[in-house]
Amino acid sequence: MPATPETLNCPSCGAPVAPDATSCSHCGSRLAMVACPSCFGMVLAGAKFCSHCGATLARTEIPTAVKELCPRCQIGMETVIVGATQLRECPKCEGIWADADSLQKICVDREQQAAVLGIPRSLPVEVNGLENVRYVPCPVCSKLMNRVAFAHCSGVVVDVCKTHGTWFDKDELRGIVEFIRAGGLEAARTEELEEIERKRRQLRAEQIAGKWDSRTESRIEYYDRAHNGIASAAANLITSFFFD
Repeated sequence: MPATPETLNCPSCGAPVAPDATSCSHCGSRLAMVACPSCFGMVLAGAKFCSHCGATLARTEIPTAVKELCPRCQIGMETVIVGATQLRECPKCEGIWADADSLQKICVDREQQAAVLGIPRSLPVEVNGLENVRYVPCPVCSKLMNRVAFAHCSGVVVDVCKTHGTWFDKDELRGIVEFIRAGGLEAARTEELEEIERKRRQLRAEQIAGKWDSRTESRIEYYDRAHNGIASAAANLITSFFFD
């Protein structure tokens, strides 16, 4: 006899809900939230372990008098600490706002974990978020943010304010963590270094051919600095991937 889908009920009103629902369609209560300090995946309320990676959950909500507005919904975001990382979370669309320091730490920590654990996974190839593109304001300065593909080849398009932070739509942060753990940043570094080296060789060829001017010299110096920076500073590459 085939197995029947598990029936779930809202803990607030008792109405039946779909297994993948994150809020109750009847009373609006939240059924899932970001609580995993390892993969930042969404889990059902009341769970003790992450359904994505098995890690012990750790989430603390911090009351704040002034709440920054969600870029999508324009309602106050909640301040939460997931593990040791402070984030802002929209209770309606379930997006996540990470300031620049928090995102930097997430990326560096997950890349170090990947190096230790050696988790073999395939990298995503399709880029999301290309349909119905809508530029949204930074919650801090209200300027429209840039739409960029994280690390160029992650398959995840995010909204970035270079000064203040990055907006992740629902479950995008978990996608970034999976990308990093699959060796994505290392692959992106290699690709960036190869492209810089190609441009350096092209400029040197122009120099030999007599097509040299002050602008060419400046461009070679720029690529020399870029090559050295990428090779020596993994954390700084996160910023260069967004904006260079």
